[in-house]
Amino acid sequence: MMAASDVSLCRGAVMHERTARVRRRFAYQLFFMRFRLDTLGSSKIPMLALNRWAPLSLHFRDHGARDGSHPLPWIRALLAQEGLAGVDGDVVLQTMPRLFGYVFNPVSFWFCHDAGGALRAVLCEVSNTFGERHAYLVSHDDRRPILNGEWLETRKVFHVSPFFPVSGRYRFRFDQRGSQHAVAIDYFEGAERQLRTRVSGRAVPMSRAVAWRALAAFPLMTLGVIARIHIQAFHLWRANVPFFRKPAPPVQELTR
Repeated sequence: MMAASDVSLCRGAVMHERTARVRRRFAYQLFFMRFRLDTLGSSKIPMLALNRWAPLSLHFRDHGARDGSHPLPWIRALLAQEGLAGVDGDVVLQTMPRLFGYVFNPVSFWFCHDAGGALRAVLCEVSNTFGERHAYLVSHDDRRPILNGEWLETRKVFHVSPFFPVSGRYRFRFDQRGSQHAVAIDYFEGAERQLRTRVSGRAVPMSRAVAWRALAAFPLMTLGVIARIHIQAFHLWRANVPFFRKPAPPVQELTR
């Protein structure tokens, strides 16, 4: 039976800050959800629909294999394929749900633990506004646990913003302190940091009251995310920030 703590809603904020050339910073409030995948679908979740329309819903086709199948076998197979078969504990998917049938997730995170509960790998599932997706799998080379405050790095291969080239590297940091969850993503070209992104929120167990408060506070959250992306792009275009045309997406769907 699914426990209330297996699904949580996180009220928090996202922040973006350009730190090179034209400096620009913005932040806004939002909510996201965290799902423990091994219990997902075993029982009803208050105010959340699975694979059907509702004010608040999660659709399996939005993640993983994107064929409507349960995401847990997909992530288990991917971990085994990448030499992480021993990462066989809880997998927690952190993502934005569909609101009134619509969703846009700039990035979803799959937190992959070992049987003892230690975080060993994180899959960062990135989407752009062109309908393309790419996944970055980060872990320590020696497979040791990922601790709060540690940075993990991977090269950038996927087009996200037309105001940055598809080059350089990302650095990720994952922090959990009690009910507080935070992800930091820094983008570097050479030795210079170009962009800081922070996503954070406090998790509370899912309930009808929690869901209604979130829906009342953010009824147009999905549209707001998309609108803010385009508004910020307009400001950068007006500031004559160099523009990079979208290249073809990478052939490989996963980068380590």
